[in-house]
Amino acid sequence: MGVNQQAFQQVNQNSPETIPVEMGRIEGREWWLWGFAIAVTLALTLGIISFTFPWFNSERDVSYWFDLREWVRGLAALVFLFDIYAIYQHVQLQRIRRRLAERDQLFQLISENAADMIALVDRDGRRLYNSPSYQKILGYSPEELKATSSFEQIHPDDRPRVLKAQGKARLSGEAERVEYRVRHKDGSWRTLESTACAILGATGQTEKLVIVNRDISERKRAEEMLAHRAFHDGLTNLPNRSLFLDRVQQALTLSRRDASHRIAVLLIDIDQFKIINDSLGHTAGDELLIEVAKRLRDGVRQTDTVSRPSASDDAESPIADGSLARLGGDEFTILLDDIRDPFEAVRVAERIQEQLATSFVVCQEQIVISASIGIAVSTNPHAQAEDLVRDAEIAMYRAKRTGKALCEVSDPAMHARALERLRLEADLRKGLEQNEFRVYYQPIVSLHTGKISGFEALTRWQKPEGVIPPIEFISVAEEIGIIIPMNRQLFREACEQLRTWQKEFPTTPPLTMNVNLTSREFSQPDLIGEIRKTLEQTGIHPDCVQLEIVETIAMGDAEKSGHILEQLKALGVRLSIDDFGTGYSSLSRLRKIPVDTLKIDRTFILNMDSDLECREIVRTIILLAHTLGLKVVAEGAETEVHIDLLKQLNCEMVQGYFYSRPADNDTISKLLAGNYSAAAAAGC
Repeated sequence: MGVNQQAFQQVNQNSPETIPVEMGRIEGREWWLWGFAIAVTLALTLGIISFTFPWFNSERDVSYWFDLREWVRGLAALVFLFDIYAIYQHVQLQRIRRRLAERDQLFQLISENAADMIALVDRDGRRLYNSPSYQKILGYSPEELKATSSFEQIHPDDRPRVLKAQGKARLSGEAERVEYRVRHKDGSWRTLESTACAILGATGQTEKLVIVNRDISERKRAEEMLAHRAFHDGLTNLPNRSLFLDRVQQALTLSRRDASHRIAVLLIDIDQFKIINDSLGHTAGDELLIEVAKRLRDGVRQTDTVSRPSASDDAESPIADGSLARLGGDEFTILLDDIRDPFEAVRVAERIQEQLATSFVVCQEQIVISASIGIAVSTNPHAQAEDLVRDAEIAMYRAKRTGKALCEVSDPAMHARALERLRLEADLRKGLEQNEFRVYYQPIVSLHTGKISGFEALTRWQKPEGVIPPIEFISVAEEIGIIIPMNRQLFREACEQLRTWQKEFPTTPPLTMNVNLTSREFSQPDLIGEIRKTLEQTGIHPDCVQLEIVETIAMGDAEKSGHILEQLKALGVRLSIDDFGTGYSSLSRLRKIPVDTLKIDRTFILNMDSDLECREIVRTIILLAHTLGLKVVAEGAETEVHIDLLKQLNCEMVQGYFYSRPADNDTISKLLAGNYSAAAAAGC
């Protein structure tokens, strides 16, 4: 702090509390001296006068009077010497008094003109004295300071450290330097460097503390600025290579602890930047790099790690703190943390390329640029940050050689998978726009009557090269969110088709339609409203629609799922748990949720004729469902043996290839016509 122990002793000796104490001691000593002198003088004077009394004059010879005179002279000499001693002590006391006055004046000069803030507090932290510097530096008047504790303005996070330092000073008397934040009167925070020194009382115990504080806010800001400059690019104010590698290494360390935690590094290089630099000049090149940095910062997804350009940025910026860096020249890097698949990194890279493709205005010139991007994904658990950046750089150069404005993944096989995934996503969106998705129907048959009682609506992708099964695209469609418009279209078309079949083939009870609800749909806030609107517009009675929900949704968040299921039941639709037996069902939850049907997963049905354990599972599920008052649908019945076993187990309905594969509405209409005619002929 720049204040040594000697200075502390000076402050200690000259503090406004010690001077009155010493003055009191001097006054006490002076009164004692004068009182003693007066007492001695009076005693000697009375002794001398007593010799003149008449009773001392009788029968005294000449020698006696001579001796008496000598005694009187001796006593007078003693009185004289004592008076001289008293005068000497008085002079010494006056000298001490002048010295104390000088010290008091010196203390006033030091405390009133010192740049540092000097304070005196008692053992409980109450302020006894504050130098005028407090008002100059912190803005508080002496009256405001006296009305508060010395800890009130200290930042709550720093108080324990200050208390510890002061406690040490009280116990040992040694000054300990400590830094902490203090609130200015205007509400801002200042950083102080403080040292405390103990003042001991007569018993040797600490009575007070002298505290010297120095405002080091400017110095701290300068240190932070130097540290920032050491790890940030001077042109764009982004993290530099050193800081970026450090953050990549931290992310790699985390990924080693968690195998599912993967990261990716994107290395972005502006194509033909040298031509721009040479033709428009370095000033234009620098301005372009600054604009590119801003656009990259805005273009990276919120969950990616991107550093803010400075500490003064908007604290409410939606971009998370992290690592968008400039390695040098026209190369930028981005750290994508906690990704699931390489295609996510490729998707981010393509979005960045799209944003950079929009023209820039630099030095009043409109410039269009492109960027080549290399991607490296952490697959090797022993990889280092330098290795990952190097792999991204190699991939970037491969992209430039291929034709610029491209992105490449360092691993060719991974790159191929990523491209295949991206093509699938693009084809899905295109297929939705061009109405390539078709609704197929699979009959649900009553085992008691042999009649078709309803259907399950299933999505098929009708591409020019053929029909794509749902296993190849449904999960991707759900991940990217287009499952919602797909299923809404399916639901409407299925309801319209059901209405047609109900009119054409009237039955008692009427034909029903099962439609699957995905987890993404289940979480949509407008789910109930969309279902209600579709039912009203198509004229389908809600009781004829059964919504199928997988176990993980039905048995998930009890409060959330239970509330939504209750709302669906309030619409009048029926609810079914799909693929029952493959999840983690809770019997207590199953008893409470408002479902109507359990659909046994096809894997159990397919193996029940050869696997006794599967057969026992099917039997148990049917028994459980009937105990709870639920109906059962067995999926995947393909042989007559399956049908016979399910009849023996008292299963109500079945769905599988034994009766029909999923087919389009024309095929199902023919099947339904035949089933309807057979039932009519049999008198059912």
